[in-house]
Amino acid sequence: MPSSPAPVISQLVRSRAALALDGWTDRAIAAAARSGTLVSLRRGWFIHSREYDELWPEQRHHAHVIAVARDAKAQVVMSHSSAAVLWGLPLYGIRCTRVHLTCALPSRISSGPDVMRHLAPLPESDLALRDGIRCTSLSRTVFDLVRTLPLEAAVAVADAAERQMADRGREWDLDAVFSWRTRLEQRLAAADGARGIRQARWVAEFADGRAQLPGESVSRVQLRRLGFIDPDLQVRVEGPHGRDYFVDFGLAEVRSFGEFDGKTKYLDEAMRSGKTLEQVLLEEKQREDWIRGRTQWRFARWGSEHIGTPAALAARLAAFGIRAP
Repeated sequence: MPSSPAPVISQLVRSRAALALDGWTDRAIAAAARSGTLVSLRRGWFIHSREYDELWPEQRHHAHVIAVARDAKAQVVMSHSSAAVLWGLPLYGIRCTRVHLTCALPSRISSGPDVMRHLAPLPESDLALRDGIRCTSLSRTVFDLVRTLPLEAAVAVADAAERQMADRGREWDLDAVFSWRTRLEQRLAAADGARGIRQARWVAEFADGRAQLPGESVSRVQLRRLGFIDPDLQVRVEGPHGRDYFVDFGLAEVRSFGEFDGKTKYLDEAMRSGKTLEQVLLEEKQREDWIRGRTQWRFARWGSEHIGTPAALAARLAAFGIRAP
């Protein structure tokens, strides 16, 4: 999930009072909301549609979270998917229509059309502050989500959280991985019988933060369903002139490499680092040709359209002569 810095999103969220200070009348605000010039995040809170349209789904939910937090009359704790966006975690395939709050005890905060309240114990160790908004800790957020999200989305969350803890560029902090997994396992062990605990334990065991994108996480799930042994991730291949290449998936059992190709790296000018689309495509072809020649392994690419089901990914792999053993 490419994420804009939270302060930038927070500056986009405007209250009715703030718009009035800029000269907007109630009539003008109402007319802009009807015409779509302003998007209403909740009653009395807005964002310009041209800015809203540029946001990713997680960022749109982040804006909604900010509006609810600013509008709250009592202290609230964001949780579940709403805490996830504050931590920069992906929400693969999830449509967020309500902001999730967790309260330790019954309170005056109630569920509503755009707010979902959860009642659960909230020890101090499970609380955090992200960009000025109270939310559940990273560990508690992952615990809540891996029990309740669809499997593919749960794996994407668990992978991304582990990556936050252990990624040091091309270095991987194994001590941090061990510590993170141990704490998560202890939390799950203490929650025996909780809703979704069986899935959560499977996800915790399967998670691997070396998956860099939600699409890579979902690809791992589908590869497992197809019967492949779990692939090596971020496989190093010695490149020309002392340069190393890294490939998303190594399927050693069938002597094949695989890459999940998100469209962003081709379409986003910032990610192209000033290169034209043609230059990026040429470099990718040269890289792939080198890897094929160097290793004599097959090489397959797939995108979001190929990971919706195991059958779709199997068909894509078969087109490159790759089948589960």
